[in-house]
Amino acid sequence: MQPVREQNIKTVSAHEAFMAGSTIARSRDTLRGDATRGRGATLNPSGRFEAHTRHVFDDGWQTLDELPPFKTDVQIENPKTIISKNDSPDLHFDRSVNPYRGCEHGCVYCYARPTHSYMGLSAGIDFEAKLFAKPGAAKLLQKEIGKKGYQPRILALGTNTDPYQPVEKQWRITREILEVLEAANHPVAIVTKSALVARDIDILSRMAEKGLAKVALSITSLDRRLCRAMEPRAATPGLRLKTIRDLAAASIPVSVMVAPLIPALNDHEMEKILDAARAAGADEAGFSLLRLPREVSPLFRDWLLSHYPDRYRHVMNLLRAMRGGKDYDPEFGKRMRGDGPYAWQVGRRFEIACDKLGLNQGKRRLNPDLFIPPVQEGSQLSLF
Repeated sequence: MQPVREQNIKTVSAHEAFMAGSTIARSRDTLRGDATRGRGATLNPSGRFEAHTRHVFDDGWQTLDELPPFKTDVQIENPKTIISKNDSPDLHFDRSVNPYRGCEHGCVYCYARPTHSYMGLSAGIDFEAKLFAKPGAAKLLQKEIGKKGYQPRILALGTNTDPYQPVEKQWRITREILEVLEAANHPVAIVTKSALVARDIDILSRMAEKGLAKVALSITSLDRRLCRAMEPRAATPGLRLKTIRDLAAASIPVSVMVAPLIPALNDHEMEKILDAARAAGADEAGFSLLRLPREVSPLFRDWLLSHYPDRYRHVMNLLRAMRGGKDYDPEFGKRMRGDGPYAWQVGRRFEIACDKLGLNQGKRRLNPDLFIPPVQEGSQLSLF
């Protein structure tokens, strides 16, 4: 006869749990072994807007290890609008589209993780296992860019979650969006860490020929072991370099994003990454320092303790030295690049490496002047 499994659960407010920092409440938490295999986060804390959270602890029956692995679940989301606007001075675009909410790549450092709290879900494993797809995105986009008075500017794909994450193979939402943009001659800039973007070279090459498309590949590290732990379901570093090579061979402007740079963990690789990307065909580059907003901070700290405990103090001390003593500083102008001597040193290293390699010699500008507003269903055609 099997013993009855008991769960000893203590309930506290989610706000108290969130503010607890490294002792954050364990809600479906701390998950180890098979339960987190293939996932980036090691925690699954309750969202910060939830009224209560659960502390699960070993009750002596030795049943915690029987928890099944988390499986990816995709639900359909039907938003009323699809273009997101921003006025951030840190960004080079003012509008973007996100085909998916949540990201299966599972990058533990992802600054978009806190957005899952708005869905009543965790910024931890829920963010990478409970996804939302927007199959109506292409039709919504066609409607929005076809409105009278719409002014075309660069539309960014991949600003929050990756438009080419693994589920895109089945849903093909990003490709449908590109088809709408190509038909309207609308400029698009893509950021991804997936080799799946090469699937759409046919569309992107035609758009690039008109000056309408460019792609940036994010490469965090050339160390496969580090990448496997930090971004478990993203393409390997070698595959990302091959993708840069394939895009460049198709005459598609391609750049490399060395992001995020994490002091004492991957920042020493910056020059090697830039060199490898340049050799593969990239002609532009960018970088950003690690950002730890809201729930990302305790998630990253727990991951760091789990995978690189010997570097924990060094990494966090350097990060806080660049963030005014805090884990994160959201101030415009500082949140992407940090502040202080160490941040200054990283910035100068990047500039010197780019100059040496011939990167960023001239920024490619996309052309919005070719835009043709799509014809809306039921509308009267123009005589001119």
